[in-house]
Amino acid sequence: MDTYAAQSQDVSRRRASDQFSETIQACVRLGREIAWGSLEPLLIDHRMMASNCIITADRSDPAHNAFDILRTRVLQTLRQNGWTSIAITSPTRGCGKSVVALNLAFSLAHQRDCRTVLLDLNLQHPSIARLAGMTDPASMEAFLKREVDVHDLLQRYGDNLAIGANSRAVHFSAELLQNGETAKVMADLRDRMKPDVLLFDMTSMLPSDDVTAFLPNVDGVIIVASAEKTTFEELETCERELAERTNVLGVVLNRCRHGPGY
Repeated sequence: MDTYAAQSQDVSRRRASDQFSETIQACVRLGREIAWGSLEPLLIDHRMMASNCIITADRSDPAHNAFDILRTRVLQTLRQNGWTSIAITSPTRGCGKSVVALNLAFSLAHQRDCRTVLLDLNLQHPSIARLAGMTDPASMEAFLKREVDVHDLLQRYGDNLAIGANSRAVHFSAELLQNGETAKVMADLRDRMKPDVLLFDMTSMLPSDDVTAFLPNVDGVIIVASAEKTTFEELETCERELAERTNVLGVVLNRCRHGPGY
């Protein structure tokens, strides 16, 4: 009789634990839905975007296939390793990494079971707002200093893509990026928005220490090289230095004249 009573109590405890766990998960899902639903909608001009080579939103340009292939490979790598965050950089300025970051973000938006957040952390030369046609973006510096809330920074495209642009350049940006408070702000963003993919459009690698300063906050890096200007030595230097500190997911060769232009 005592054995039966103990087994019955054990079953009851497991059921109560399962119900508690399901309740917690339901609250988490509800909190995520509220967080995303309260973001300001982002309305885009597809023609203007296409003129800036952002072609994955409406996918009328066949070149979007290249970014969809990149998206699938990135998602597979992230899921296989349990990663979520990627920095996108280039050896020098003018390689088109912000264009690649935006095209990858909009391509990910077509993956309905994936929620993506893209942040413009190219603090020295922000360009996401201009390329995407975003009006009145917030200051990324103010966000990183907790002077602006995440819901005042992010704008939502569709149901599952949120973009945080930047209104102005930042002096001494590497010091801000490696500040301990910045890591806490990123952790808070992850906790509130719970993105499946978190993309960071970063400053170019070689001219500054911004990327190196921020690497502890990411799981991996994509390097964008320009077929028209990146030298083998520049690319090799970036790959070697990044591989010593994080995971290099791959190199995107941009601006190939023999292809569709991406």
